[in-house]
Amino acid sequence: MKFSNGCWLQKKGTECFSPVQVYDYQIKENEVRILTTTHQINHRGDTLGGVNLTIFITAPAPEVLRVKTYHYMGVRKKSPEFELDLSGACTLECEDTEDILIIKNGSLRLEVQKSNAAFAYYRGNEKLTSSGWRDLAYMKTDWQGLAYDDGGEEDTYMREQLTLSVGELVYGLGERFTPFVKNGQSLDIWNEDGGTSTEQSYKNIPFYITNKGYGVFVNHPEKVSFEIGSEMVTKVGFSVPGECLDYFIINGPDIKQVLARYTDLTGKPGLPAPWTFGLWLSTSFTTNYDEETVNSFVDGMLERGIHLGVFHFDCFWMKDFCWSDFTWDSRVFPDPKNMLARLKAKGLKICVWINSYIGQESVLFEEGVKGGYFLKRKNGDVWQWDMWQPGMAVVDFTNPEACKWFGEKLKALLDMGVDCFKTDFGERIPTDVVYYDGSDPMKMHNYYTYLYNKTVYDVLASCKGREEAILFARSATVGGQKFPVHWGGDCWSDYESMEESLRGGLSLTMSGFGYWSHDIGGFESTSTPDVYKRWAAFGLLSTHSRLHGSTSYRVPWAYDEEAVDVVRFFTELKGSLMPYLYRNAVETSESGIPMMRSMVMEYTKDPNCSYLDKQYFLGDSLLVAPIFNENSMAHYYLPKGKWTNYLTGEVKEGGRWYEEEHSYLSIPLYVKQGSIIASGPKGQGAVYEYTKDLELKIYELQEGVEVATTVYQETGEKAVVMSAVLNGGKITINLTSKVPVSIVLKNYVVNSVEGVSFKVDGNDTIILAQESVVAIVAIS
Repeated sequence: MKFSNGCWLQKKGTECFSPVQVYDYQIKENEVRILTTTHQINHRGDTLGGVNLTIFITAPAPEVLRVKTYHYMGVRKKSPEFELDLSGACTLECEDTEDILIIKNGSLRLEVQKSNAAFAYYRGNEKLTSSGWRDLAYMKTDWQGLAYDDGGEEDTYMREQLTLSVGELVYGLGERFTPFVKNGQSLDIWNEDGGTSTEQSYKNIPFYITNKGYGVFVNHPEKVSFEIGSEMVTKVGFSVPGECLDYFIINGPDIKQVLARYTDLTGKPGLPAPWTFGLWLSTSFTTNYDEETVNSFVDGMLERGIHLGVFHFDCFWMKDFCWSDFTWDSRVFPDPKNMLARLKAKGLKICVWINSYIGQESVLFEEGVKGGYFLKRKNGDVWQWDMWQPGMAVVDFTNPEACKWFGEKLKALLDMGVDCFKTDFGERIPTDVVYYDGSDPMKMHNYYTYLYNKTVYDVLASCKGREEAILFARSATVGGQKFPVHWGGDCWSDYESMEESLRGGLSLTMSGFGYWSHDIGGFESTSTPDVYKRWAAFGLLSTHSRLHGSTSYRVPWAYDEEAVDVVRFFTELKGSLMPYLYRNAVETSESGIPMMRSMVMEYTKDPNCSYLDKQYFLGDSLLVAPIFNENSMAHYYLPKGKWTNYLTGEVKEGGRWYEEEHSYLSIPLYVKQGSIIASGPKGQGAVYEYTKDLELKIYELQEGVEVATTVYQETGEKAVVMSAVLNGGKITINLTSKVPVSIVLKNYVVNSVEGVSFKVDGNDTIILAQESVVAIVAIS
């Protein structure tokens, strides 16, 4: 939200009350309390009126400082609040000098100037950001003087502005389809169902990271307005309605460490089960289908050698006008339990579409009204709407009985054979409503999705175990990463939408989310075969892969026979990479560092990577550059170092851009220098024994730099740990393994080694015994 009129003026009727001095302060073990005045106190008479701001500084976790500023502290506390883990709270180190208050948490330091109440944040000797004159402020937008201000919140805001230095770039703030670098943008944290081609977002997260290696988390579920170098071009401004502003400064020193610390506070991404990484196929949205149609899709995939992991029934598994009643439409599915059993006998998992809206024609509507399970208007009526579904009511998840009621309906589906749920919608939640627990509707607008998805996730976890709980969710807020997986929402079926989807996904994974998917081929309309085939390569090199559309089917033979070959090829490729992918998934769930990573996350110091949003890392070692044009031309950048094409073995020098033509069975897929890629056989789908026929491929070791990897069994247990280092022309491999493995030295010639049992196959494959330490003479 913009308050100013240029550098010197405020907008008409707007007044800014900003600290001009530290008047008093108290230093405690775990807190510093600072009283600031917004006008200079020259004598005792100056204390008789005016606006003061009270600031509390704490250390909620290592390398994190929390700054909470109040105007009026007597305002009733409103719910909900984000669920944060503050168990890692630290003791502040404080130094009180004549001119400055110095507050430290680890290497993160805040210096507060007593004379003017200016804040400056440092990491060691490096200044990260600062806040000075008119930055931290109490803002009134209908100001008529102290005597005429009744203290109402209608025109009241708290605002902070943190400086940006030369070349500093801002990332994150949720899944946003606007430019990847957020500098110059004005945006509101307010969940909307706006598709992928507007400034609206399904997943708004009030958290950003900069390339200086720190993050800012604004701890407010309600609307937070950001001005990112847009109102003041050298500052990030953020404002919230009301009398209090609460934000966290999170030190890195790099982007990955910021994300690790942020997810320490807000929750680590849940670990998806291995089967979720396989290919998902949907009925699509408004298409006609019955069991015969479903079987034709499933059998068609199997007959064509495409390994299918999950089949998804979209909305019309339920009768029209009856959503959501969680009842199969008997006109087309007369025997759903046995139908699901027949599908599961083919090796499939089953997903069904749900949402938290109950239409008036649903058999559940009367139950919900009688039980008091829906959001209500202020006069006590059930809130209803005719958009999306006629007479639609919204489940109130602040009511424990409503959660239990909703969950029982889901349990019945799980008992029938359903494995997971696509939790659609949850964005345009009304604000003119009354919640069961008295929650503030403005704070609940974004937070609703957290309660919705948590309710469904908890049902799955209680029935199937947390290791099997999985959603396919569209909306999210802070903490939603605990309930994976999320997909990108409704996109068109063209290259522009394919590009904007990736941009949104990379923005989301810069915001604490570990896994991400999208509709292969696009959702709205129907893509050309060309777009479908390119999108299939991109989709099957994302963490999760789903074929889904709106008005047309997404089976590959609906496009052309070559599309069948493309989907088969990349499905097999992804399946063979599962030992590598699953290891990265486990590490994501432990660290909070996402599987799909922007180039700037991996190469922050390389200026060529700062704006790259059309390529990404899949895990820690594989670079993927989708093709976004009908000319079959790839345009991509390789950072400095040697890069090996995973598909062809060709080695390229980094530090430059490449342009080349690719067939549909190809994509720029490069292995970073000094990597070990674990892979299995093709044709197995996503779930198999990851230690059987396992290959560990070592790529372009650098002298003296040790690299390591771990392979997990599909059950999540560690099975193989290996490291390798090149010293003086010899590669030393340390291996601890419960199973025999095949080690492939890419681009090396292997000579004989005394005292080691191995066999050479084509001069590049060595079969090593268990518990081996090997010195291999290698010539590059």
